[in-house]
Amino acid sequence: MRASRTLAFLALATLAAAASAHTDGVAHTHHDFFSGLTHPLFGLDHLAAMVAVGLWSALSARRAGPELLWGPVGFASLLMVGAVMGLQGIAVPAVEPMIAASLLATGLLVASRLHVPGIVAALGVGVFALFHGLAHGYELAGSDSAWQTLAGMLCATVLLHCAGLAAGWALRNRTVWVTRAAGAGVAALGGAMLMQLA
Repeated sequence: MRASRTLAFLALATLAAAASAHTDGVAHTHHDFFSGLTHPLFGLDHLAAMVAVGLWSALSARRAGPELLWGPVGFASLLMVGAVMGLQGIAVPAVEPMIAASLLATGLLVASRLHVPGIVAALGVGVFALFHGLAHGYELAGSDSAWQTLAGMLCATVLLHCAGLAAGWALRNRTVWVTRAAGAGVAALGGAMLMQLA
């Protein structure tokens, strides 16, 4: 029980830090597996979205089981689809606004604990993940180590989803305001990013 509480605290602290930090000016350098693994930890927009998806999945699930995984699997899968599209140079408009919108949306989902059918959860967060992946793909286009870097990013994404899932499961029957505050913080970060891009 103590370990789950500690993990829950760390995940929520991560969301709080992301919500209070600036996301511009972060260096996006990708050269190998390790840089891909660490990038989501320092790209606060990506970090907040990934943890929030896991947190929402656990908070909104009606029971333990496969239902918990729809959102994370959808996000991770379409993140990679978007990355491949970016590597191929497929131009898609409004990538940065959609990344900001993903924070607004996932933050509101965490705060509301909205329950939706599994496939809807996967596709809903997956659409936003597509744009996160596109941003990475554009950055990596032409790199000889693009696939190694993307493998690292995928591992980091899965780990961050797991951290969010563990935190959400530990907190789902506890004080509701804590997770609502975390969700509101992520949503506020997304709203601030949208205003900067306007």
